[in-house]
Amino acid sequence: MFILASTSPWRRDLLASAGLAFRVEAPSVDEGAISAPDGPRLALARARAKAREVVGRCPGEVVLGVDQVGWWEDDPAAPFGKPADLAHHRAMLRRHRSTPHWLGTALALEAPDRPSEVLVRTRLVARPDVTDAELDAYAASGEGRECAGGYRAEAQGSFLFGAIEGDWHNVVGLPLTALYDLLRRRGWRLQ
Repeated sequence: MFILASTSPWRRDLLASAGLAFRVEAPSVDEGAISAPDGPRLALARARAKAREVVGRCPGEVVLGVDQVGWWEDDPAAPFGKPADLAHHRAMLRRHRSTPHWLGTALALEAPDRPSEVLVRTRLVARPDVTDAELDAYAASGEGRECAGGYRAEAQGSFLFGAIEGDWHNVVGLPLTALYDLLRRRGWRLQ
């Protein structure tokens, strides 16, 4: 049993579907106050902060902090998360159309014996033939408003992409293979 330090319903669903024993504790972390020089290090810093904040309230427990950040291939020093508003959402989707991007999900496992962490990256390439009208309609639907990058690739947002290179679970928000690796190094086995 471990604690998930995340409020993401998608992460909860993935863990439950995978049959893992966990409980949820919402972290009290101001993500906006955390900075890093690029997207990968920002995701790691936020995941670490979430796990440490929750382990501070739950000493002796194993706590998983998770954070997902995106960055455009041509500018990793300008990470992005969820769209701030409808105009930002539209602009983000248009940028995806013209520039491949990466999603990086950081897993920070805090435990009494030793912390461990990993970052999983997945590259996404949008379809170049998606029109502005399609992007505007998708943004207006609100589907991707609560997701890093402004889309849900596992739902209606799948029409946006021509190629996804890497871990599919990472796109959804929790790279299960990497999580299993972290847990198995601690002795976890399916029971």
